[in-house]
Amino acid sequence: MLTAKQHELLLYIQRKLEETGISPSFEEMKEALDLKSKSGVHRLISALEERGFLRRLPNRARALEVLKQPENVKGQAPAAANSNDPVSRVTMPPRAASPANDVIEIPLHGKIAAGMPLEALETDRTLPVPAALLGAGDHYALEVSGDSMIEAGILDGDFALVRKTDTARDGEIVVALVRNEEATLKYLRHENGMIRLDPANGAYDPQIYAEHEVQVQGKLAGLLRRYH
Repeated sequence: MLTAKQHELLLYIQRKLEETGISPSFEEMKEALDLKSKSGVHRLISALEERGFLRRLPNRARALEVLKQPENVKGQAPAAANSNDPVSRVTMPPRAASPANDVIEIPLHGKIAAGMPLEALETDRTLPVPAALLGAGDHYALEVSGDSMIEAGILDGDFALVRKTDTARDGEIVVALVRNEEATLKYLRHENGMIRLDPANGAYDPQIYAEHEVQVQGKLAGLLRRYH
């Protein structure tokens, strides 16, 4: 049995899928349901997933599939199924958008330092990204702060698109969590049993840590840049 809000969200997602072939954004869902924050949308979607009514499609932050219709809504009488009810019909997966026009939303987790380590703050914000910039896997975005990676073409204010992973090879650009507190964007190197985080700017020195002090939290998958 669904609550009225869960049922309302399920209907809204289904309608948007049928109209556009693309799931609504969290901001659109928040406004459609008159919620105060996107965290309420997250809770509703999680509840619908747990009950088997909704599924998140892999590798797409903005892609949901309605799996089944609700039999009843808590506090309401069961609605009779009919051909005009968008949830009572057999649900088809959302049609694929062309890669050039496919825009998805990925979590935007605050700023990351490209100079000295800076705490990467998690938020409920999202960033729309062309799907062509991302490959397989789960992704998130971080706003770059600093200039220590400019020789790699990564500038202050860029958005780093990061694929989640806890492993990386030497020479790859990674998001490294240092001492469970601060995150930085650097080239990863293993050297004499230590971890070396190399900048791409001759004005900065490498940062060297014990292996247990550094955790890889993702690899750079792409960049977005805004021109003002």
